Amino acid sequence: MGGGDFEGLAALVTGAGSGIGLATAEMLAGRGAQVAAFDLDPSAAPAPLLPIQGDVADEASVDAAVATAVSRFGRLDVLVNNAGIGAVGTVEANPIDEWRRVLDVNVLGIVRLMRAALPHLRRSPHAAVVNTCSIAATAGLPERALYSATKGAVQSLTLAMAADLVREGIRVNCVNPGTVDTPWVGRLLAAAPDPRAERAALEARQPLGRLVSAAEVAHAIVYLASPQAASTTGAVLAVDGGMAGLRVRTPAAAMELRA
Repeated sequence: MGGGDFEGLAALVTGAGSGIGLATAEMLAGRGAQVAAFDLDPSAAPAPLLPIQGDVADEASVDAAVATAVSRFGRLDVLVNNAGIGAVGTVEANPIDEWRRVLDVNVLGIVRLMRAALPHLRRSPHAAVVNTCSIAATAGLPERALYSATKGAVQSLTLAMAADLVREGIRVNCVNPGTVDTPWVGRLLAAAPDPRAERAALEARQPLGRLVSAAEVAHAIVYLASPQAASTTGAVLAVDGGMAGLRVRTPAAAMELRA
């Protein structure tokens, strides 16, 4: 991708106060886009990003954020639905109210943004939507029932929207990261009885042997959003260190095989 492939375009990124969202917003701006950083707390978003405080779980807040971005930029070409929250536990561990809350943010948050953004995206010659999904959409991970259910819905919603909007020239794709070294994962590790051992276990389950970086996921999102990916829609791009498709032997198992 060229350094100015987003020149003249405008983007809105949700969950842009930190982690993947902030990395994506900064990368889009670096490639020439005007970018609105929408978050519960967008104070970490540096210039030239346009910080917009709001909540994807609140329809009025979402509508106001999109209106603010369009008013400032005069257009909206790219929507990155990155905002989301996690949940730990089996199907019976999280109370029903927690199920409703996480579904409301992770799935209905995308619905609210799409409803507000579509009238503007329809006027763009380079309209693109990228949703941040997860390896949890396709791999059974322990203690992630609620989170996995929401991300499975995000992947299916991505494909359905891509089919609905393809004739209108609006591309819809998603990125499925593995475990990413973000503030949320950092908080999970800090709460573990043995943070060092828990981090080692998370790294070991990814064939590359390390956590994915926020910048690596941002690169994938920016690629899918770029006008240079004009023939890519309905795609699910894994950025997971090989977790989805590779079944590699552990070093110990490989040694046993050679013995």
